[in-house]
Amino acid sequence: MNLLESFLTALDSLRANKLRSTLTMLGVIIGVGAVIALLSVGSGVNRLITDEIQAIGTNLINVTTDNQATGGTPALSVADLRALQDPLNAPAVSQVAASVQGTQEVLYGGRTYRSTVAGVSEGYLALNNFTPAFGDMLTQQDVDTQARVAVLGWDAAQRLFEDEYPVGRNVRISGVSYEVVGVLAEKGGFAGGDSTVYIPLSTAHSRLYATRALDGERAVSAILAQAVDENSVDAAVAQITLVLREQHGIVYAEDDDFQIISQTELLETFGVITASFTVFLGAIAGISLLVGGIGIMNIMLVSVTERTREIGIRKAVGALRRDILVQFLIESLVLSLLGGLLGIGLGALMSMIIDRIQNDFSPVIEPGTILLATGFAAAVGLIFGIYPAWRAARLRPIEALRYE
Repeated sequence: MNLLESFLTALDSLRANKLRSTLTMLGVIIGVGAVIALLSVGSGVNRLITDEIQAIGTNLINVTTDNQATGGTPALSVADLRALQDPLNAPAVSQVAASVQGTQEVLYGGRTYRSTVAGVSEGYLALNNFTPAFGDMLTQQDVDTQARVAVLGWDAAQRLFEDEYPVGRNVRISGVSYEVVGVLAEKGGFAGGDSTVYIPLSTAHSRLYATRALDGERAVSAILAQAVDENSVDAAVAQITLVLREQHGIVYAEDDDFQIISQTELLETFGVITASFTVFLGAIAGISLLVGGIGIMNIMLVSVTERTREIGIRKAVGALRRDILVQFLIESLVLSLLGGLLGIGLGALMSMIIDRIQNDFSPVIEPGTILLATGFAAAVGLIFGIYPAWRAARLRPIEALRYE
């Protein structure tokens, strides 16, 4: 018997037991659908994070305090900011800004909103790719004069003002009134900043955050630097490291009290995390496929028992062991592949539903995901069909013909 005849025989056998075949395929359908849906979620999250980091710029460099080295005491200060802003110290750096932040209650009218309030230097918002929805951004003059002005993230403005126009109105932070001079355009996703209230760095130091760094200067939470271009990132990191070591009196690298990470490194780190997350989701969904495979093996064993007399007749008229083996293997493969094809449709439908109910990201179904799920389904059918096929092929013709 050739493969085509075996395939047609398998289809006839499955059509003869439509309900049983459908229920058997259900485990594979659900497994493949779950694999595709969950992997598409992982791919969607990965693409969202990648796009947001790249939108900010791959030539940005973040500097923060190494809390393990300092015991939680801030290591970065406004003196470090001034040193890095000097082009003679770090020629590969084009712009530098800093921030200090904490959680505060922001009040407007009868509404209270507990939010992150960040004091930032001029240029910090622009470096983070923020743009104003209306109003203005913070200026160097605001920083120089310790102005009591604030720029609201989009969500913060919505929570505090609802339908009112916020620019020109006053909010209270820690009992002090601040004029709202602008509202930032919504960024959404995982970028953050939409719920933050921004005030000048000097104002934050004088009224909210008086903590001193190790050098006695006003502390900053982080310093954000921009390299001249993407090719200058490594040079900029090296120059920033030298400047900060000189500022902090550090001789050996192991004594560094700060951490530096570029957007490229951040992108690679997130790539590893999201890849692990995607594999984890796929592994969970793969359990459903294994359960489906066990169901296929169970039904194939039942089929072998039911068709024992048929197998005996075929052997008696000259069918070889390999013919019986191939026939039952093909039946198992047909079950799993049909289930896989229906599972692809189910996975696409589940991804569409997730896309409708989830606004932060869109699931991404990649061709590799479909091939992986279909290949795994075929492998499950093959592996779990081997034992029933082997058992059918080993039946002795005389015993099989006697079977009632």
